[in-house]
Amino acid sequence: MGGAPLTSPLVPQSFQAWALGWIKSIAAALVIWIVLRSYVIEAFRIPSGSMENTLLIGDFLFVNKAAYGGELEIPLTGLRFLRLPGYAEPQRGTVVIFRSVEDSTPNLDIVKRVIGAPGDTLQMVHDTVVRNGQRLEEPSALHLGGAAMPDEDFRMRQMRAWQLPHYVGRARAATPATYRPTTHDWGPIVVPPDSFFVMGDNRDESYDSRYWGFLPRSHIVGRPLFIYMSVATDPFRIRWNRLFRHPT
Repeated sequence: MGGAPLTSPLVPQSFQAWALGWIKSIAAALVIWIVLRSYVIEAFRIPSGSMENTLLIGDFLFVNKAAYGGELEIPLTGLRFLRLPGYAEPQRGTVVIFRSVEDSTPNLDIVKRVIGAPGDTLQMVHDTVVRNGQRLEEPSALHLGGAAMPDEDFRMRQMRAWQLPHYVGRARAATPATYRPTTHDWGPIVVPPDSFFVMGDNRDESYDSRYWGFLPRSHIVGRPLFIYMSVATDPFRIRWNRLFRHPT
C-alpha cells in the first residue's frame, strides 16, 4: 500500500517546546536574581584588612539592601535605575556597604564604619575621634602603626584640599599653609547635609573619608546581615568560629 512515511512532526515540536520552557525558566530565574540582588540581599566578600578585626580578609557576608533602599542594577553594565526607598537610615557607629565615590572605581563596593552623620562636627586628635565635642570610645578601632599609604605626600595634599571648605577651627580662613591635617590629627570639620563620614576600623590600613572626603547618602547600598563563610589562606582553613556572626 502506498502512503506518507511514518514520521511524526511531534518530535521536533516537543524539543522546541522543551527548549522554550527551559529558556523561559532561566530568564525568569535571572530576573528574580537581579531583583533580589538589587533590592533585598546580596553576597559580599571582604578583600582587604581595612576593617580588621571586625571583618577579616576572606569573610563572606550577606548584605541587607532593603534597609537603606536600592536601585535596580544590571550586572556587568554599571546601569542603575528605579531607586526604591528603604525603611531605615544609616546610624553613627554602624557598618555600611557603599559604592566608591571615586571616578576610577565607580562600581567598586566598599565596607566601612559610619563615624559622622549630617551636621556633626568631627575632629581627630592623636588618633582619638572627637564628635560634637565628645571623645569617642571606639572598642572596634585598631591602631597597628602600619606602613604609610602609597603616595603619602599626594594624599596629604588631597586631604587638605577637600577639608578646607568644611574646616571650622579657630583659623576659619585657613589656607594650605596654615592647616596641615594628617590621618592622625585633623579637623574640626562639619559633615554637610545628605552625607556621611566613614572610616575603617583598622585605622592605619584604611583608605577612607580621611582621604577622599564625605560619602553621599545615595552611595550607601546596605548593611551586613551576617558572615556565612570565612576562609583563611595562610594556611588554608575555614574559620568556623566566625560563621553566622553579625558584624557590629
